[in-house]
Amino acid sequence: MNIEILCVGRLKEDYLKDAVSEYVKRLSKFCRIKIIETADEKTMEGRAQALDNKAKQLEGSRLIKNLRDDALVVTLEIDGKMMSSPELAELINDAGLNGKSTIQFVIGGSLGLSDEVISRADIHLSFSKMTFPHQLMRVILLEQIYRGFKINANEPYHK
Repeated sequence: MNIEILCVGRLKEDYLKDAVSEYVKRLSKFCRIKIIETADEKTMEGRAQALDNKAKQLEGSRLIKNLRDDALVVTLEIDGKMMSSPELAELINDAGLNGKSTIQFVIGGSLGLSDEVISRADIHLSFSKMTFPHQLMRVILLEQIYRGFKINANEPYHK
């Protein structure tokens, strides 16, 4: 199984980089993992909505260039479907059983995802109705993917 995390922006904090590295190392036992970072647009508080929409479109066009036709595309969205950890594990397992060797998880920037990216998704996933920093979301997502593989392997980790 190939897992790709497409995300807007680069990690800036060392503690987040360390956490991502740890989960990438752990996941290497179960899958090939690749993190694809695309450039983010500068945003400013109080800026016109039209400028924010333009920035979101530019970020979205960069993400779209990395989406594969043969992959299962999962966007992370506040309004997506909430799943338990065992349900995410089942999604990962079922993708392979249904001939999808690659799952692409897509994390937007601080403005969210463009409509074009959202419409391309096969699954719209929500971790919560709360908003999380997109850089922290990368760590949370990796941990849940790791948990899903541990569940599927019947290995102790998931409680």
